[in-house]
Amino acid sequence: MANLGVNIDHVATLRQARGTLYPDPVDAAVLAQLGGADQITVHLREDRRHICDRDVRVLRQFLQIPLNLEMANTPEIVGIALEVKPDMVTLVPEKREERTTEGGLALRAQFESLHSTVLKLQEAAIPVSLFVEPSLEDMELSARMGARMVELHTGKYAELAGDAQKRELERIEKATAAANNLGLIVHAGHGLHYRNVRPIAQIPFMHDLNIGHSIIARAVLVGLERAVREMRDLVCK
Repeated sequence: MANLGVNIDHVATLRQARGTLYPDPVDAAVLAQLGGADQITVHLREDRRHICDRDVRVLRQFLQIPLNLEMANTPEIVGIALEVKPDMVTLVPEKREERTTEGGLALRAQFESLHSTVLKLQEAAIPVSLFVEPSLEDMELSARMGARMVELHTGKYAELAGDAQKRELERIEKATAAANNLGLIVHAGHGLHYRNVRPIAQIPFMHDLNIGHSIIARAVLVGLERAVREMRDLVCK
C-alpha cells in the first residue's frame, strides 16, 4: 500500500476567498499530521491564488513530516525552492486560466529546460519529481532527465467509469512497473477520492499518493483529522 500525501491548497483557497488570515494552512497541516498524513503537499503557483510564500516558509520550519512543494518551472519559483529547501519538489505544468492542473508536463518539448532545473535542484540536495502522464515514453524521458521520482497524473482515471476506467488503470499499472524498472520512485495524484483510490493504492511499487480536494471537501463535514484518517485507512491498509 502507498503512503499518503495531503495537499492543503484548498484550505488556502478558502482563506483567499475573503482575504482573511484564516483558515491557516499551517494549522491544517498540523491536523493532517495528527490524522496520519505521511507528507504535506502545497502548490506555490505564480499567481499565488491560494498558497503564498509565507505558508511555504512556515511549513518548512515547523512540519514534522516531509514537505512536497509543487511548482512550475519558472526562475522565481525555482529561486524560492532553492532558498526554502523543501524535502522534495514536484515540477508541474501551470496555466493561469486553469482551475487546477490539467495534465502532465510536456517532457519532450521542454526537455532541456526541465533537465536544467532538475539538475539545479538536485545539486542543492532537493529531490525532484515530475508530474507526468502514465505513458511509457514519459517514464523513459523522466529517467533520462535525471529525476528521482515521477507523479502519475490520475485525472483521466478519475473521470472515467466501467471498462474505460479499467483500461486507464492498466495503463497506470504498466507505467508504474516501467518507472520502477528504470529506478524511479512512483507517486500518483489528481482527482482521487474515497471511492476510487484503492485500486491505485494497491498497484505494486506505488509509493505515495497526493490527495487534496476530496480530503478538504470531506473535512468540511467531519473535520480534517478524521477526513485524513479515513483516507489513510483506504490508502495505507
